[in-house]
Amino acid sequence: MSALAQPASGERAGIKAQVAAAKTSFYWAMRFLPKPRREAMFAIYAFCRAVDDVADSDDAPAVKLASLAAWRRTIDAFYAGQPSDPLTRALAAAAAEYGLRRADFIGVIEGMEMDARADIRAPSLAELDLYCDRVACAVGRLSARIFGAPGDQADRVANALGRALQLTNILRDLAEDAARGRLYLPQELLDRHGIAAREPAAVLAHPKLSEVCEAVAAMAHARFAEARGAMAECPRGTMRPAAVMAAVYTDVLARLERRGWRRIDARVSAPAPLKLWYALRYGLL
Repeated sequence: MSALAQPASGERAGIKAQVAAAKTSFYWAMRFLPKPRREAMFAIYAFCRAVDDVADSDDAPAVKLASLAAWRRTIDAFYAGQPSDPLTRALAAAAAEYGLRRADFIGVIEGMEMDARADIRAPSLAELDLYCDRVACAVGRLSARIFGAPGDQADRVANALGRALQLTNILRDLAEDAARGRLYLPQELLDRHGIAAREPAAVLAHPKLSEVCEAVAAMAHARFAEARGAMAECPRGTMRPAAVMAAVYTDVLARLERRGWRRIDARVSAPAPLKLWYALRYGLL
């Protein structure tokens, strides 16, 4: 990677400010990484935020897909040594330094394309698993390499933890997604519990919704357990950020379960002091 492709310090600061302003669990989890790895992770976050904003925009599907196609060309360009702006210079530098795979960047875009083509409603379990792999596990596969774990170990953590985080997000965001016309609860679970409706509002008002959500929560718990086992096999210290994210989201899942599934419009999150505690507890291991 030539020196010209490296982002300037002011550009790196701008990317960091964008991540800090989002006030997400991600920011807390990355605070204890060494500066070069932390800056690479901030670039990954900024990329994910950019393509997610495309998928969640009010634009027509064709417009969204055209924007995501442009991002595909952007990925190709920086892998060809032609980054065009501060973000792609940062991504190109991270890809060269940490061996990030083009396929994982494209996987994230493919996940956004699934949302962009049409509102997802009651996907099959297989479709849901593919969606989780693209929008969450692909991000994890990029991230875990930056953390410093060997490739195979990094992928095992990413594939389990990414699914756990995304399933938790689905349960947390039921009302918000329904307002967009989306419903990520899998059709097999809806059918199993006698919910024939596919209109998001009707599903969320169904008396058997709790049973479906409890089943999805159980899926998430199983993935968190799998992720903890995979992290234990990684070199000491490499999975500190992943451990923080797992702790925060496990807490969110527990809060959702305590709240129950009748007041899904009541937003649930881990408070900032608790996020700091998790960052200190797991970030200093």
